[in-house]
Amino acid sequence: MVVIHKKDSPVNNDGRLLKAALCNEPLADIILNQLKKTINVNKTSFRDILGSRVHKKNGAIVAIPQGWTDQNRQAKSHTMYYNEKLHIVLKTANWLKQKQWLTISNGRFVTEIDLRRLHKILAMLQADVIAVNIAPQLRACCENARTASHDKLIGFRRLYNDSVQPAPIPDDWPHHLFIKTGAIYKILNDNNLPLVFSELIQRCSSNSLIVRSLNMGGTVFDLDTEDGLLGFFAAKLNGSAKNHLYSDNNLRDIPDDKNIKISSGTRLFGKVLLGRNVSIGRDAIIIGPTIIGNDVKIEKKAVIRTSIIGPGLSLPGNCVIQNRVLINGLAKHRVIKEGASRIYQNGHGRQETNQTAPVRNFHNNNFRAWPRFSYAGCLKRFADIAAALVVLLLFAPVLPVIVLVIKLTSPGPVFFKDLRQGLHGKVFNCLKFRTMLVGASRIQDKLRELNQMDGPQFKMSNDPRLSPVGKFLRDTYLDEVPQFLNVLLGQMSVIGPRPSPESENTLCPYWRDARLSVRPGITGLWQICRTRLSGRDFQEWIYFDTKYIRELSLKMDLWICWQTAGKMVKNFAAWF
Repeated sequence: MVVIHKKDSPVNNDGRLLKAALCNEPLADIILNQLKKTINVNKTSFRDILGSRVHKKNGAIVAIPQGWTDQNRQAKSHTMYYNEKLHIVLKTANWLKQKQWLTISNGRFVTEIDLRRLHKILAMLQADVIAVNIAPQLRACCENARTASHDKLIGFRRLYNDSVQPAPIPDDWPHHLFIKTGAIYKILNDNNLPLVFSELIQRCSSNSLIVRSLNMGGTVFDLDTEDGLLGFFAAKLNGSAKNHLYSDNNLRDIPDDKNIKISSGTRLFGKVLLGRNVSIGRDAIIIGPTIIGNDVKIEKKAVIRTSIIGPGLSLPGNCVIQNRVLINGLAKHRVIKEGASRIYQNGHGRQETNQTAPVRNFHNNNFRAWPRFSYAGCLKRFADIAAALVVLLLFAPVLPVIVLVIKLTSPGPVFFKDLRQGLHGKVFNCLKFRTMLVGASRIQDKLRELNQMDGPQFKMSNDPRLSPVGKFLRDTYLDEVPQFLNVLLGQMSVIGPRPSPESENTLCPYWRDARLSVRPGITGLWQICRTRLSGRDFQEWIYFDTKYIRELSLKMDLWICWQTAGKMVKNFAAWF
């Protein structure tokens, strides 16, 4: 269920933006259709849960305050209206006895989250009610600066996976509320859902229900703010391929029954949604994503960019509208004309002089991508699987000997698992034969002054942490044979950048996304080309890894394999 709450928004004291949007077409249809696709964490549909009118499988019911939609608008499926009370009739079915959830979402917000992560959290937490708020700063590929006292910068932290943090129970309705089916009757009051969140929490407390609250990384659009509404519609239009979106390329396809009049010289760029009975004067420019409502009249030489123009408005000539929402019934509208700021008059006569706010980009992706049917896109993965199977079969007789030697020469596990970041920052356990004494990572801090590397890596000659056979396994690269299991699992590649932990990647903000655009490799360009000259190792690491990403090809991978094989033979021969 999605509940659009009645109360006035503190952002728009003179009129509710979401209320005005729901009273105008085509804005209302787009918003309601998206809200009906809210989170469903159960396998059953709401048709099996609620005694309300639902026709489509897995569609949420949207509860709308009475009077919040156009009176001439026909009621559609998945919608219900409420006044002072929100009445819910639950079917007395076996579903209520199952361990499932009723989801109540806040209709003011449209969110995008990792559903797999959410499923794991709901299954793990021991709670009857879970409040989840979406925090954009916790989403993947979001970078946070870490500061100490007096705002001193101490480093960066880059999140490559959506994070989850415990949070205090909110004072108001969260973005999503999950209620265990067995606890629903304890929260409802005569089958009425409390419309004030504090009352719902009070009923949970009086019935000894366990309530938890979380902040979860994701994207959120606040439909009751101008930036949020613009961002939501921009994302919807840019991701849509419907035939009612127009540009210069398909103006001839506009159906006659829409009664759209476009004068000569008018240009449409990007995706523009046009309502019915729209009139656009000559030499006007409309840049999408933009929505023009029904019965809108735009005079000559007007410029509209990334905006929403509500039904029935008339825009003067030579005006420039950018990143604005103009809807009848709202007090605050802005039209910028010929460099001077003035208000669009709608009966209130108020004026503003603030700068227009740009629409935020919620989908940043700095990773490099390749065509799907290319060597880097798919053939490299097939080559990795084949190579890993061949190597593991060849070394099958040797592996038991290595395991036995490690066990006999030093106490501890045979394999060493270390968390590394792989493709797009996904964390995995990188496998190696253990070459160091148990607890070597704790000793490393004491040896930091003897580090021979000039970057975040650590290396020193005659490392006292090495086990009796550790140096031999490292010099001959036999310690890395288990990593071919990582290759089979899709976590690594045979050739690629060095797999590095998050602690190293956070210190390299300008180039790490390039390295994480591909799977890390057992060997790579840096491993065979590095000079190990003092003060240059970190620079070479950056240079050779980014060079590999820029020039990735089958020819380069074959050359790296040949050079690595020669280096292994040379190092192995040096021991005898």
